[in-house]
Amino acid sequence: MRTGPYPLSITGNGQPPVQQVARFLLRLVGWSVEGDLPDVPQFVLVVAPHTSNWDVPVGLLCAYALGLLFPWPYGVMVKAPVFRWPLVGPLMRWLGGIPIDRSASNNVVDQMADAFQQHERLMLAITPEGTRKKTAYWKSGFYHIALKARVPIVLAYLDYARRVGGLGPTIWPSGDADADLELIRDFYAGVTAKFPHQFGEVRFKRQEAQA
Repeated sequence: MRTGPYPLSITGNGQPPVQQVARFLLRLVGWSVEGDLPDVPQFVLVVAPHTSNWDVPVGLLCAYALGLLFPWPYGVMVKAPVFRWPLVGPLMRWLGGIPIDRSASNNVVDQMADAFQQHERLMLAITPEGTRKKTAYWKSGFYHIALKARVPIVLAYLDYARRVGGLGPTIWPSGDADADLELIRDFYAGVTAKFPHQFGEVRFKRQEAQA
């Protein structure tokens, strides 16, 4: 089942034009990308650290440069209200958007796990800190979604010290949250946020880790 648009054209070096443009724009601002797309059709993408508004434009350019977004054929989960906007809704569906109802009466973890079962190719991007401010713990939703859907977690990052955005290791959740978080913590220990003092500890609330 196709969940998004495929490349409209490929250049001589094997990259779609939009990917080349993104890489060119990154070079103009002194950034680059590293890492390869995961060799899996479905995954949860963890994006960290998130400490600045600059993370969004820089992160989007990096995502396009790496081939994570259009025209790569991944579906992307988006809040359901967005699809009610004129013009925006049809555009989001064309780009592979999948509506998710995040109201209190719905179990978001179940919805997202079900979405993985219904789509051949699907990427769910999450910033587990949930805010640019320093947090005492990460939200555990990304972990429980990956565990329930039986899909891997891919670690994405923006390293402001090196001015590099990229994709790190692919981690298959084992069900032992503490052990898996240790792997994630070790990886991000080598990444410098825009505002390092606002990047909190990589851990879950105890009750969430045991859920």
